[in-house]
Amino acid sequence: MTIAALLVPTHNSFAGGPIDKGTTTSDRHAGLAGEKLYAAISYDTSKNGSGRSAGAVAVKGSSWTPPACWLAPRWTAKQFAKETEAGYKDVTTDPDQPSYAKNATQQFRDIYKDGKYKNYNLDKQDEGMWWGAVENPNAPILERTACNTTLPFWVENGETPDVKNAITPEILAGLAYEQIRVPGTEVTLAPDGTTKVNLPTWAWLDKGEFKPVSVTASITAPGLNMQATTVARPVSLQIRPGTEDARTYPASGECAINDNGSIGEPYAKGKADETPPCGVQYLRSSGDGTFKLQGTVTWEITWTGTGGAGGDLPDGTFGNDQDVTVQEIQSVNR
Repeated sequence: MTIAALLVPTHNSFAGGPIDKGTTTSDRHAGLAGEKLYAAISYDTSKNGSGRSAGAVAVKGSSWTPPACWLAPRWTAKQFAKETEAGYKDVTTDPDQPSYAKNATQQFRDIYKDGKYKNYNLDKQDEGMWWGAVENPNAPILERTACNTTLPFWVENGETPDVKNAITPEILAGLAYEQIRVPGTEVTLAPDGTTKVNLPTWAWLDKGEFKPVSVTASITAPGLNMQATTVARPVSLQIRPGTEDARTYPASGECAINDNGSIGEPYAKGKADETPPCGVQYLRSSGDGTFKLQGTVTWEITWTGTGGAGGDLPDGTFGNDQDVTVQEIQSVNR
């Protein structure tokens, strides 16, 4: 462990990380309450997806991951002084603490009390905030501690620090992406559940279920009011029959979303001999078992944020497996 990491205050739970997944309130308190600062990320999930099979969207064909950590306002001058002095006392008066820990704690205190800063900037209590590292609890532990080598630093109210990993609308957008939920992808089939060899099976998704969903992430503290909204829009359905002995419609297996928001076309009486715009044709029987048909919807992800910022994030996917029984067509010779 480096000295820099040792110098960071140990009370990291004070500021709070992102609110747990599943939080749906849009008015979670963020700001000052007495001398305590809550610089947690708040999420408005009122326009998020829902449904019995709701689940997180997975990044498609990319190594992108949500931010593992960031730097944000965490303490008022009074709170930072209180926590640092308490930590200093706990470590230096504990006979079981090794000497290097006591020395590191002394060095940390010296920086903010009598060194680079004077008396924790208590005379500037209303003029700025102490910024520090905040970890994303959903990230791998080795990644989320990457910001902890950055010592707390003072930022005047209204200023944007030019430092790596400082909170930005784009970071908020990535955290909102992590909260996106979309409906389960159970494709409607005709014939339903059991079909015949060489019989075109129609597949579609109802337009009422597949519509844009969004999550807004925000952070509010003295001198800082920032937010970003991440939107997921369904764009296509990928059909995978569960066996190589099948053909898909279209041949790519990717069914585009229709102008009305639906995907594919419901089967109607009299269309048995027609080629479905979205579907599958099995070329052999599933025997005593079933084929695992998978329908995966691709969601296009975009974001907008404070100050007119915005852009694209990697497409996401979400899909389900469905059991399909394929029977041989029986004929009778006369």
